[in-house]
This record gives sequence, C-alpha cells and structure tokens, in this order.
Amino acid sequence: MNQDSSTRIEPYVWKIAGVVILGMIMSILDTTIVNVALDTLAKDLHTTLSDIQWVATGYLLSLAAVIPLTGWAARKFGAKRVYISSIVLFTLGSALCGVADSSTSLIAFRVIQGIGGGMIMPIAQMIMAEVAGPQRMGRVMSVTVMPAMLAPILGPTIGGLILQNLHWSWIFFVNVPVGIVAVILAMRMLPHSKLGEAGKLDVTGLILMVLGIPSLVFGISEIGSTGSFNHPEVIWPIVAGLFLIAAFIWHAMRTERPLLDVRLYSNRIFGAASLTTFALGAALFGAMILVPLYYQQIRHESVVATGLLVGPQGLGMLFVAPFAARLTARYGGGKVATVGVSILCLASLPFVFIGPDTSIVFLSLMLLVRGVGIGLAFMPTMTVAYASLRKDQLSDATPQMNVIQRVGGAIGTAVLAVVLQQASQGATTATAAADAFGTAYLWALGIALLALIPCVVLWRAEKPAEPASEEEKIAEAELEPLGA
Repeated sequence: MNQDSSTRIEPYVWKIAGVVILGMIMSILDTTIVNVALDTLAKDLHTTLSDIQWVATGYLLSLAAVIPLTGWAARKFGAKRVYISSIVLFTLGSALCGVADSSTSLIAFRVIQGIGGGMIMPIAQMIMAEVAGPQRMGRVMSVTVMPAMLAPILGPTIGGLILQNLHWSWIFFVNVPVGIVAVILAMRMLPHSKLGEAGKLDVTGLILMVLGIPSLVFGISEIGSTGSFNHPEVIWPIVAGLFLIAAFIWHAMRTERPLLDVRLYSNRIFGAASLTTFALGAALFGAMILVPLYYQQIRHESVVATGLLVGPQGLGMLFVAPFAARLTARYGGGKVATVGVSILCLASLPFVFIGPDTSIVFLSLMLLVRGVGIGLAFMPTMTVAYASLRKDQLSDATPQMNVIQRVGGAIGTAVLAVVLQQASQGATTATAAADAFGTAYLWALGIALLALIPCVVLWRAEKPAEPASEEEKIAEAELEPLGA
C-alpha cells in the first residue's frame, strides 16, 4: 500500500538530513572528546585542572550565549547561510585550538569554537522541521537525533584513542576536514528557507540574554569548583543570571518581536515539552559524568576502556530511535515519554547500590536499558513540541529548546558534581568511595523522577494527532521543489 502524500518522505528530505547531521555530529562529538582530555591538557600546558576546566566551561558559556540569536539570524540571513557560517566558524576555532600553546589561548579559541557550534544544532533542527513538515516530523527527527545518541558512544572512545596514539591537538584538528566537507555539501544541497521577516534586532533582549545565560551557567559551573552552593562566586552569578533572565522575560512579553518569543509557552504542549526537556537534560547529562568517573576512579580502567564501557547507554538510545518515532505517531509523545522516563528511573535504581566490585556486565546492561528509556523520552518530546507549532514559530522554538536542554544539563552536572565531591570527603576505602557514587546516583534518580511530572502534564495536554488539512498538504507540497 502506498503512503499518503502528506506522510511520504521524499529522498531529498533524507539527503538534507544527512547534510545537517554531519555538522551536528561534529559539534556534539567535540564536547565529549574534550571532556576525556582535560587531565592531559592540564599536564601538557602546565596548569591546574581547575584552570583547564575552562576549556569546557568557556565553550559552554559561549554556546549558551549565542543560541538565543539563532532565530533572528535565521530569519534575517536565511537558515542555510547561518548554518554554513556556523560550520566555518566552528572549523576555524577547531584549527586555532589545535595550534594553541597555552591554556589562555586554548580557552580563548574554544570560545570562538563555541560561538560557531552554538548555532549548528538549532539551525539544523530548524531546517529539518521546515523541510519535513508536521506529518513527517517523527520519522525525520528519529534520524536527526542520531548525533546526540552517537556522541556518548563514539566521543570518549575516539578521544581516548587519539590521546593514546597522537598529540592532544588532534582532538581539534580532526574537525577540520569534516568541517570542510560539511560546508561544501551544505552549499550544494541545503534549501533556502523562508522563516518570516526578521524585523529589527531586539538589542535589549540580546544584552539581557547574552549576559544572563552565561552568568547563570558560570555560577552553576563554579559549584563544582568551589564545592559549595553558598560561596559568593556561586551565589552572585546565579542571582545576577536569574535577575537578567527574569528581566528578559518581562521585556519579551512587552515587545512585538523579542529575541525569543516566550509567548510560545502559552501553548500547553510546547510548555510541557520544554519542562520535560529541561528535566531530561538534567537527568541525562548530569548522570553522564558519574559513569566515567566511577570506572576510572573506582575500577581504575583506562580512558579507552572507560569510553567503551560508557557506550551501552548510547547503544540503547540508538536502538530505540526508529521505534520511538512509530510509537509517537501511534500513541502520542506524552505517553511514550512517560514510559521512557519510567524505564530511565527503574534502570537508574541499581546504581544507587553500586559497589567497588559490582558486575560490569550488569552495569552495562543497566546502562543499555537506561539508554532505551532516554531514547523513548527525548525524541517524542521534541517531536510533539515542534509539531504543536506553526511553521513561522519554529525559528523561535528550536533555539529555546536547545537553551533549555543545555541549561538543564549544566544544572544536573553541577549538582551531581557537588554531591559526589561532598560524599567522597573522608572516603579512605574502595567501598566508601563507591558509596559516594551511590549517593550521587540517588540524586540522579531523584532528578529522573522529577522529569516524570512534566511528562504527565504533556500527556494530558496532548491531543490525538489529526489528519492533515488540505491547507497543510498544499503547504507541504510547496516544499517539494526545494530538493529538486
């Protein structure tokens, strides 16, 4: 039986997906590769680990700062042009990082890299959301989320292999040929998007967000450095960040064309999906720091072995991706996400009782199941969020979802890092050190349980999918020539 024209995915859509995935996977892998190299960088550049961690934090801050500009830039210059520019800047930043000869220059070049990398993911999602259309969003999104699923599998392993066999500069140089290919393919194959009029740049909103988000993320990152929630270096940046973000929201509600349209949250489905994404970001990325640390500090595994042992979680996400799209189309994203988070919680429970001799096979199996839960939660949530909006709202929605996910991940990471650090104090035996990880995993389980609340709200807010109207079919048909 032939598929209906409103749901059939033409070959050009998959070609465009392949092009944007190349850029996405490059930027996401870079984060996970660098994380395993911080100790090596500190030794080679003759600096402390607390200083070299700014190689990761500086990238995160620049990433968070530039994402809110994505929507306006895409409307002003076109998604294709912004995407190509982002890849070029990211590739240039990578090359500069590779030739850095001090921690200061490396951190500065990582900021340049982050400015480019920050827009790659939301712009790529924006392009795919427009090309795919609401009726085909689920199946296309199941493919475009692959970079996020592959990063936990490939990143640590690739980073470990590079560090064992090559100079650390190659963790950055490896991006250069990939970036060149990505730019050439994007110039030849990506369509020119029509996302509406850009209007005048919201300078006030830009200032508030560019200062607010990095300030908040900086304060959160300092929790891990200071080991305290009430240190002045933590409190004042977080307070300032929250105040600036609140000021932005107040400003955006009273501006005709704000930098980010916070009115989207009046859409119950998008609002619930955003809360779910925030909680999942905290649950996923926060817990991801615990697994490699456990294997390296408690089990004394090598960097490469640790990367491989982290892999089962990514494999679980990868395995369930095709099924998640079908389940979302049949039962709705809210129901599927609720089941996914429930699986995540159940698979996280055994880690609360982790010990110095816990079976690695058992832990790998639980990580695999945990990945299945994450895969069943993330993609359906994003699919439902984008499908609930009009096409002209996508340029605002995609950067907002990315900001929410990254801030959620930063909060989860900072909280679990502090919990682990505090619980590890005074641990003189392997059993006591493993118990500290159990305490941190208990907090990770609590974060995952909190993610259930917005999932249920999303379930209740979501309506059953309706057949595409004639207007929607005509609008999708107008997109077909883009791939010709």
